[in-house]
Amino acid sequence: MALLTIATIGGENKTVSTEAEITALLATYGIDYERWNPAHQVADDAPPEEILRAYAREIDELKQRGGYVTADVIDVDPNTTGLEAMLAKFSREHWHDEDEVRFIIAGHGLFHIHTAAGPVLAIEVEAGDLIRVPRGTLHWFNLCADRRIRTIRLFQDTSGWSPHYTDSRVDERFLPVCFSLSHLAQQRSTTS
Repeated sequence: MALLTIATIGGENKTVSTEAEITALLATYGIDYERWNPAHQVADDAPPEEILRAYAREIDELKQRGGYVTADVIDVDPNTTGLEAMLAKFSREHWHDEDEVRFIIAGHGLFHIHTAAGPVLAIEVEAGDLIRVPRGTLHWFNLCADRRIRTIRLFQDTSGWSPHYTDSRVDERFLPVCFSLSHLAQQRSTTS
């Protein structure tokens, strides 16, 4: 389950960890969060088409709810060709002309949301987390230390989204560090 940290630049930090608290708090900022059971067994090396077929019912439900017209799968691991260039596109503060919808199937990631009210929300996501960041929301994304994420992405335009960078450099003030118990346990098991 997601772990949510609320931080202000030079200010106070707070962590929220129950599903109900996370869902309620994110809703106050217009961000939708749901916890789904990734119930479809797909192999770690399954091609995107197989993943999309396995999750077709859930994808169709999301398309109807949000007016999304297409979906794809992004699958990133430490051996992904061009990983650093790909991550550089996501790790700077930006916004999009359409919603950013992600259902995490495997791995971990960290969304930072820079709210209009000032605080920055750090939302660590993992398998089973569904998040919708509304169009126009300032945010950036980092991978956790395992540098692994597989996610279904939904789009309202068949061409996908383009980032509009703010060049504020606020993202440079936050470390991309993941602290959820499941992530820390996984890190310990891979280093033992």
